[in-house]
Order: sequence, then structure tokens, then C-alpha cells
Amino acid sequence: MKIFVIGAHGQIGKKIVSKLVAQGDQVYAGIRQPEQAEAFEDAGAQPVQFNLMAQPEDLALAFNGMDAIVFAAGSGGQTGYDMTLMIDLDGAVKSMQAAEIAGVKRYVIISAEFTPDRSRWPRALQPYYVAKYYADEWLKTRTQLDYTILQPGTLVNDAGTGKVTVNPDVGGEITRDDVATFTVQTLHTPATVGKTIALINGDTSISKAVQQA
Repeated sequence: MKIFVIGAHGQIGKKIVSKLVAQGDQVYAGIRQPEQAEAFEDAGAQPVQFNLMAQPEDLALAFNGMDAIVFAAGSGGQTGYDMTLMIDLDGAVKSMQAAEIAGVKRYVIISAEFTPDRSRWPRALQPYYVAKYYADEWLKTRTQLDYTILQPGTLVNDAGTGKVTVNPDVGGEITRDDVATFTVQTLHTPATVGKTIALINGDTSISKAVQQA
């Protein structure tokens, strides 16, 4: 598959790119800074200058010929909530619009646990959850994309376990490596189209959990 990863230079994005390349996919890594290109070239991916502040029609040019798009971007904890709106909400929506302009149907977005339930949003992160909520809703109700929404728990940098629990009743942690592995397998599992999948580390192998989600 030819797959475009938005946010390829992020912590999860880098892992997604690496895992996709390892299994033989053609990977296009969306980057903001030219100096980020060499590392992706060395890893076997094609770096593409990509700015989520651009218009959907311009973003669509980077998506031409792709089979799937992964949205793994985020404004990060060091920016203000103005950038949360511009990247996590408007940037996500513009990438969806761009996918439709380019005729790319498959779209996987990494969201966050508890996004559908306002009563469970952490007070300190409410603006972030507003952005995630409405980006997810736009994807589900305002596009015709073959989407999958992944809503991982609290992200940690431990080594991947290869095991998860999907759609748990309670929150929990999950390694970024396991989120990346789950994302890669989701892209190659048609049964996940049209689904919203919450995930934390657990006892079920990722390959089995993706099929059962």
C-alpha cells in the first residue's frame, strides 16, 4: 500500500513509519521541517513537506495516488490551545477534506480515550478534548471516508507489549509502540472500517484484538 503519514515526525508517527516500511508498504512521511527529511530517507520512507496550516486543496496534492492516510499529528503539550484548535481540530478536518478531494478513501486517525464522553474529560485538558471530539465527529458524519478512529489511553514510552484490551470499561495506559503496531495492522484490516476503537494495554495479542474490535 501507498500510505501517507501525517505527523510522521511525532513520537507515534515515527514508529508508524518504521513499522510500515518494515512490512513493505510505500510510506510517505509528512514533515514540517526540511532538516527532518534525511532521517526518513535513511529509514526507507519518502519525506514530503507538509503543512497543516495550508488549504485542503493544497494538502490534497500530497495525497494523489495514495491508498491510505494516517493522521498522527498533534500540536503537542508545549503549545497553546490556539494551536490545538488549528492542528488537532482544523488541521485534522482539512486533511479529511483533502483526502476526499484526492480520492483517497482509507483514513485512520489517532484520537484519545474518553473522547465520546464529555463527563470523563480531564478538566485540565478540556480544550484538547473538544478538538478531538469534533474532529472525530466530522470524520464520522461529514465525510464518506473509510475511516477508523483509534482512541488510545494514556500514552507511555515503555517497550511495546504486543497486547491490548479494546473498548475497555476503564481507562489505562498504552505504550506508543503498541499504538503504532495497532495502527499499522488496522490499515491492513478492512473489518475495522467504520469503527471507533478504544485501546489500552491488556492481555489480547494485537493481531487478534484488531480482528475482534
